[in-house]
Order: sequence, then structure tokens, then C-alpha cells
Amino acid sequence: MNLFQERDYELIAEAKKAIHLNYDQEHYNHTVGAAIRCKNGKVYVGVNVYSLHGACAEQVAIGAAITNGERNFDAIVAVRGKEGEEIIPPCGNCRQILHDYMPDCDVIVSVHGELKKIKAKTLLPFSYSVE
Repeated sequence: MNLFQERDYELIAEAKKAIHLNYDQEHYNHTVGAAIRCKNGKVYVGVNVYSLHGACAEQVAIGAAITNGERNFDAIVAVRGKEGEEIIPPCGNCRQILHDYMPDCDVIVSVHGELKKIKAKTLLPFSYSVE
């Protein structure tokens, strides 16, 4: 596991800020925030978009980064709650997307209350691959 650096805590803070600014207390359409850091240091954020076929916060953040021309990713984190108080792991669909787009990206997760960075490719054993 990689050691945590100040920039990892800053990434978590950006995810918390994204959901704090957008949390939907009334309809719960936006309850998760995510932040992704690119290899060049730029950070992009997203919140989940709830619908029948909604998008997870990680997907929105990844899409924002890719839309801005980014292709090299360093770390990603998702938080849940009005203040982003809970760091959550990616869902199965997000794990596949992370595996496809950035298998060597660090995913920040909480394991028994301890923050860890885990490579995206290890979160989805026996993953589907076109190769």
C-alpha cells in the first residue's frame, strides 16, 4: 500500500467540498462526491446524478477530466453524506470503468476505519477485458 501524502488528504477535501456544495437533502439526487487527481496534479470533481440510469460521482469526475483532455490519472476518492463524512469504495460498475480507463490509479478507500490506497485493477479480480 502506498503511504498517504498531504495531496491525498487534499483530494479527499475536494470530494467533500463537491458534495457539501451540492448535497440534495430534499430528494437525495446528489449524495456522493468524488475527486480525481491527474498525473499532472489537476483535480476534477463530480457528484452523483440520480435517475433510473444515473451516473456515479466517480463517473462524473472521470468524465469531466476526460472532457478536459486528461488521460493519465493518479488517484480517485468518493465520499458520501452531507459533509462527505464517509469515504466509500467504488461500486461494481465504477470498478469496471476504473479497470478500463486507469488500472494503475490509486483508489482511496476506508478499510475498517483506516485509509488505504489500493490500485484500481486489484478491486475487480477476474474482470472483463477485451484484450
